[in-house]
Amino acid sequence: MSRDLHTHIGIVGAGFSGLGVAVKLKEAGYHDFLIAEKSGDVGGTWRDNTYPGVAVDITSFNYSFSWEQNPHWSRVYAPGNELKAYADHLVEKYGLREHLVFDTEICESHFDEDAHLWRFVTTDGREGSARFVISAVGGLTQPKPPTIPGLDDFAGKTMHTARWDHDYDITGKRVAVIGTGATSVQLVPAIADRVAHLEVFQRTPIWVVPKLDAPIPPPLRRVFARIPASQASVRLATGALTEAVMVLGSTYERQFPLLRKGIEQLCRAHLRRQVPDPELRDKLTPRYDFLCKRPTFSNTYLRSFTRPDVDLVTTPIERITETGIRTTDGREHEVDTLILATGFKVFELGNTPPFPVHGTDGMELGKFWHDNRYQAYEGVTVPRFPNMFAILAPYSLTGPSYFSMIEASTAHTLRLLTEADRRGATYVEIREEPHNKYFADILRRQRNTVFQAANCTGSNSYYFDHHGDTPMMRPATGPEMWLRARYFPLDHYRFARVDRPGGEVTRGGRRSA
Repeated sequence: MSRDLHTHIGIVGAGFSGLGVAVKLKEAGYHDFLIAEKSGDVGGTWRDNTYPGVAVDITSFNYSFSWEQNPHWSRVYAPGNELKAYADHLVEKYGLREHLVFDTEICESHFDEDAHLWRFVTTDGREGSARFVISAVGGLTQPKPPTIPGLDDFAGKTMHTARWDHDYDITGKRVAVIGTGATSVQLVPAIADRVAHLEVFQRTPIWVVPKLDAPIPPPLRRVFARIPASQASVRLATGALTEAVMVLGSTYERQFPLLRKGIEQLCRAHLRRQVPDPELRDKLTPRYDFLCKRPTFSNTYLRSFTRPDVDLVTTPIERITETGIRTTDGREHEVDTLILATGFKVFELGNTPPFPVHGTDGMELGKFWHDNRYQAYEGVTVPRFPNMFAILAPYSLTGPSYFSMIEASTAHTLRLLTEADRRGATYVEIREEPHNKYFADILRRQRNTVFQAANCTGSNSYYFDHHGDTPMMRPATGPEMWLRARYFPLDHYRFARVDRPGGEVTRGGRRSA
């Protein structure tokens, strides 16, 4: 028998966003909630991305919740399987298993204005409802295949890095990798020794920063486990350093241009050390400014191209053929295996949100954002979409780690839920005026960022949407985000109560644990 999908709070997605908000709901006394997950397991990005070499691209100390730090990371930059294990640990430690509903993909939802309920339908025809909905679908979930003619004509093996086929052995194969973003930077060195020949097709080079990675010795891990303050201190230090680079360098480009330029010089020196050949080095040198596109850290990627069995191809691809790739110079690159390291759909119609979401007056969220620019008050709420809160929405992410964003968005959401309980409200909606004022401030601040004050031409960055905005990044510091999530004016929201006897959901959804 399928599980009843009527609940007080519905969470969509069981990645770290969904798991993190679920833990905090339980701590606040909410137990009537479900986590709808379209796949059969938790972990989100770290469940799906299992390609060779996958790892975090910020320090492990910052890639975890502040309230559940992991003293057992094996390296400064932990491999992907340890992130998946961390997600499993959260489920077991905090008793989330009973709230999880797997293989439940929502295909449509709408807000019932009379009952103050979100009603939704799943792909297998089930119906459900929730008083409040928390969107935790994540931003890097839908692979984005390249728009290259003939992609379906290739007769060999094709796979996207986010859908790695572990039953397929690439050993001894002639392999082509399309893409040179952060995923490719990890993948290329990891498979270069295994394949017969590797060709990497580059459209846009990437800034590569030296990676200060090392194993974390077991004695130090035991210290972290026994004295949590020791790990918290390391986390604070590494977080401050990364924030200085990622936030000051991107958000305050006009005020601190020398910071970005200094890091560019560091990257160029790293490239010179790794690649002696000036012609090859020139091909690997970005022509756009640092931080226009998400940079990455590696000590092995650039050096991979000095191997005789690895080629960097910068001639544009004309089409995919049955036996390989034809470039615009007429050359045929014959390969057995085609690996697409082409990233994900991010802020674009059909992905944010990943299914139609109809608010009041029939407004559809994806179309609203597509037509009117991506926007959300404090990165959480949007007018005409009451009782809906997002963990990753436009301008919600700042600083080096997704986890700080998850914690801030969760704090904002919980403050609204508890206030609704206090007032006996069944309806919570951000008012138009504060929302619009906030968005205007975001656009004003964007003028100081690297995205508008520096040279981002040719970066081909997923930070930019089709409006030319950069909704992935909030132009603010981490401490400001933390404060605003906890002290925004509650009168920026409208609270109301439905008068409907025999309501489908109990007030507050709380019960004793």
